[in-house]
Amino acid sequence: MTSVTSDIFKGWTLFLDRDGVINDRLVDDYVKLWDEFIFSDGVLDALKFFSSYFGTIVVVTNQQGVGKGLMTEEELRLIHEKMLSEVHAAGGRIDRVYHCTRLGSEKPFCRKPNSGMALKAKKDFPEINFKHSVMAGDSLSDMRFGKRLRMTTALISPDNQLACKHPDLTDLWFQSLSQFADFLTNKTF
Repeated sequence: MTSVTSDIFKGWTLFLDRDGVINDRLVDDYVKLWDEFIFSDGVLDALKFFSSYFGTIVVVTNQQGVGKGLMTEEELRLIHEKMLSEVHAAGGRIDRVYHCTRLGSEKPFCRKPNSGMALKAKKDFPEINFKHSVMAGDSLSDMRFGKRLRMTTALISPDNQLACKHPDLTDLWFQSLSQFADFLTNKTF
């Protein structure tokens, strides 16, 4: 991992993965209903802090459960609507949620690690500068997505095994989104 600890400045853009970062990932399953969506520990407080730190905050999430017919686009929309409502009620903000419901086997441009969702975000928020952005995610796909766009990458994972195996893709490693917020709160310049 490279040393970029003093390079993430206030006003940058934060790209967030959803499952495994904002909410608990369901092992071998998909969050198909709001009742299955559980915010990960400390995430609402982290998002409140990020709202005062980052200029733009967007979620970019692969959701092929829709493509597999396990849930509908409307069910996904309701999950995101309720997620945004809870974040707002806790004093945080997410400016937009982008999702790709296509199957990974189709290799669509919208699906991470491809850049489609980021380019859509840039179109909606022209102030986004990918070199002044952070991609926080829990997978190799998230890290590749960030690096393709020359973002700083932050791996969110309970262990650093992925970061150690792919130091060229992972700039920072945190056990949780909450730990990432603590790092930005306490860093010195």
